Order: sequence, then structure tokens, then C-alpha cells
Amino acid sequence: MGIVDSPNGRSSVKKGRRRSKRLGFHLDMTPMVDVAFLLLTFFMLTTTFSKSNTMEINIPPEKLEVRVAEKNVMTMRIAGDGMAYCSLGNEAPKRIPLYDTQDTGQLSLSRELRSLLKQQTKSNEKMVIVVKLSEKAKYKQLVDIIDELNLMKIDRFSLDDYTEQDALEIKRAV
Repeated sequence: MGIVDSPNGRSSVKKGRRRSKRLGFHLDMTPMVDVAFLLLTFFMLTTTFSKSNTMEINIPPEKLEVRVAEKNVMTMRIAGDGMAYCSLGNEAPKRIPLYDTQDTGQLSLSRELRSLLKQQTKSNEKMVIVVKLSEKAKYKQLVDIIDELNLMKIDRFSLDDYTEQDALEIKRAV
């Protein structure tokens, strides 16, 4: 609210000139501050905060060396060309599309890749899946693969470095 102060309601005369009244003006800012803080509090309490998407990965100690039979290791190489190259032991890698495009337009891991993973882990309970991602591949592809492995309840997998040998193996792909 604004308040106007007037000094006794009289005007003063000085040396023949008539001096006009000076009006004092005082503006009370309290209601505006109250409304601002009320709005601030309202928006803070009603806004939903985005939840961070995290993934828990247990990393074994570096000095621990685990020996696994070659027939129990399936290597999945992701080269960044939209294909997964899967090989069991020393076999030539099999070329499998990484994604299927559904009618909704969303990408999901291909049915062929899912069925291969299910088949191999059901036939061999000691199966360890080694995932190798090249520098050209996208981080989303790794996250999608790990999510799919978690959904299938496959907990025996490992992440490894993509080397020149892996690039040569991909060239052998069927």
C-alpha cells in the first residue's frame, strides 16, 4: 500500500513566490515480499525433482585373476556399426544386428541377440560373457547391453578393452 504524507496541508510563500506543497510518498513493500516468498515456497514444494539414473556395477579387485575354460567364455564385440559380433571360445564371430526397430520407433536389442544370450546361458551355467566396446561405439549401446543382461538375470559378465586383435576377429565374422 502506498501512503501519501502531506505537511499540515498548507503551502508556504517565500519572497513573493508561491511554493507548492511537497507531498511525501512511502511505499510499503511487505505484501509484495510476502507474495514472492509464498510463490517461491509453492514452486519449490510442488516441483518434482529428476531422479538420477544409476547403475550398480561391482568391480573385482585388480590383483585377482580368475581362470575360466575357453568353452565357457562368450565374447561380444561392439564395433560401432550397429552390429554385435559374438563368438564362443576361438570360433569365428557371428554377426548379429544389435537393435531391432519396433513399430513404435524405439530401439531395443534384437531378438536374435536376446535368444543367443538366453540359449548360451541356459545350456552352460558357467558361461561368462565378455563385452568389448570399440571407441566408435556409443555409450548407450553398452548401457543397453548391461540392462538386457540384468533383465535376463545374467550376472556373470565382464567388460574388457577392445584391442587390435578384436578388430581382426571382426573381419573374420560370418
